[in-house]
Order: sequence, then structure tokens, then C-alpha cells
Amino acid sequence: MDITLIILIVIGLFIFLSSFFTVKQQTAIIVERFGKFLSIRQSGLQLKIPLIDRIAGRVNLKIQQLDVIIETKTKDNVFVKLKVSVQFMVVKETVYDAFYKLEYPHDQITSYVFDVVRAEVPKLKLDDVFERKDDIAIAVKRELNEAMTTYGYTIINTLVTDIDPDIQVKNAMNRINAADREKTVAEFEAEASRIRIVAKAKAEAESKRLQGQGIADQRREIARGLVESVDVLNKVGINSQEASALIVVTQHYDTLQAIGADANSNLILLPNSPQAGSDMLNNMVASFSASNQVGEMMKKNTDRKSKLKKNETLLDEQSQTPETEV
Repeated sequence: MDITLIILIVIGLFIFLSSFFTVKQQTAIIVERFGKFLSIRQSGLQLKIPLIDRIAGRVNLKIQQLDVIIETKTKDNVFVKLKVSVQFMVVKETVYDAFYKLEYPHDQITSYVFDVVRAEVPKLKLDDVFERKDDIAIAVKRELNEAMTTYGYTIINTLVTDIDPDIQVKNAMNRINAADREKTVAEFEAEASRIRIVAKAKAEAESKRLQGQGIADQRREIARGLVESVDVLNKVGINSQEASALIVVTQHYDTLQAIGADANSNLILLPNSPQAGSDMLNNMVASFSASNQVGEMMKKNTDRKSKLKKNETLLDEQSQTPETEV
């Protein structure tokens, strides 16, 4: 077989096979004939005329995302960096416009995002930028939809995914937040301390009240017991003075016994002779008598002062009464 014929067969087979091509799912193929638009081919096996028709380009019909980082200034003169994520896609029915009307769609979208963000953020303070980031995203989406629809693109969503102020501003914000939290902690600690102090004071007051009540009950029972002891001793022929002396001596020796039984007691010097009880009783009786005499003298002085004050009042009233003319 002639070599030339073999070459022609190979070339013919190559040309025939080049007539067929496949288009992937979610992709559109632009076919031109002699440089002029011919048709848009969708997914599947397609046919074109070799050497006459050519594939001019492929258009992605999937949802795409473009991240745009913008640095701008807020109303309170704080520079921030915003990251805006734009999700967009080519409308299947407008593939012609998307391919022929717009050369660089990413650059076009980036320009519109810059324009909208730098128009919206300078109207807001830094705190408002964080709170109203959704409003910024809505404004970007609205502006992009109006602009990109003409070119066959639709904007699915826009998101402000990051707001990054200057590092010094962030440090200041963190210090403000920390100071505010420390203030709250101090207030809670002060309130807790106040509650503890009030509770402790109430507990001490209740303890004092119960302690005083216990001492009063103890003394009342002691007095009742002493009365009963004196009555018993009187019944067996012991008069009240002898009974009181006997009770004092008994209490004296009971006290000595209690002090001696306690190993941790401090050193206390007390007379231990029987005469000590009698002397103690005589001293107590003398003390009571002296107290009564002092009380009577204080009462007499009070009555005397009251009478003198009354007389002075009567004299003042008489001196102020006008004399009657005869």
C-alpha cells in the first residue's frame, strides 16, 4: 500500500473523529463558524463540522464563589478590613451574554463590591459595622444583581464573613471588655462580701440573744433553787442567815472542786478555810446594805432637786403675772 494513501487515511480518520466532542454536566460550549457565533451546546455528545466550526469557549454553569477583601474607614475614623464572599452563577438561558458581553467577570464583581462597601461602611461606626453586617451584605447583593443581570449573571448570595479592625483598635476593645468584666466581678464580690457580713452579724446577734436568754434562765433557776433550799433549811430549824451562810460555803467548796478537776484551768488564788465562806457572806450583805443606802441617798437627792425645780417654776410664773391696778 502506498505510504501517501496511508497518510491520507490517517488524516481523514483524525478529521472525522474531531467532528465529535463531549460537553460535561453544568457546562455550556460556545461553537463558532469562521469566527461568528453559531450555537450553544449543552451537556452530552455533540457534533461540529471539522475545520469549519470551532469551540470558542466553555462557560461554567455551577455556582461560583469570589472572596473580596476591602480595606475602608468607618464613621469614627477606624480602618477595617472586610471579607465579602459573593456567590454567583451564569444563567443557563443567558450564556451568550455571559460569554460575549463580559471579559473578566471576577474583576467586574470585585469593582462593584468595592464601590458598595466603601459607600456603606463610612456611614457607620465600628460597633455598628459588626451589628449591621447583614445590611451591608444586602446592599452589595442588590447592587450586584442590578449590574450583573445585564451580563447574564445572577447573584445567589453575598456574605460579610470577616471584619478585621486595626490591631491597636482590637487591643483597645479587648481592654475595654476586660475592664467591664472586672467591674462586674468587683460588684458581685462586694455584694457577696456584704451578704456574708450581714449574715455573720445576724448570727452573732442571734447567738448573743440566745446566750443572754440562757444566762437569764440559768440565774432564774439558781434563784429558784436557792429559795427552795432556804425553805427546806427553815423547816428543819435553820434560820435564813444560817441557811445563806451554809449555801455560800457549799458553793465555795464546789467552786474549788471544779477548778481543781479542770487540768487546763488558769491559776486562781482563793481562800480555802471555812471562815472564808462566812467572810464572803458578810461582805456580800455589807455590799447590799451599802447599795441600798446609796440608792436611798440618790432618791432623796432626786426628790430634792425636783422640788427645787418646781419652786423655781412657780416663782417664774408669779413674776411674769401682771399686777392688778386698785
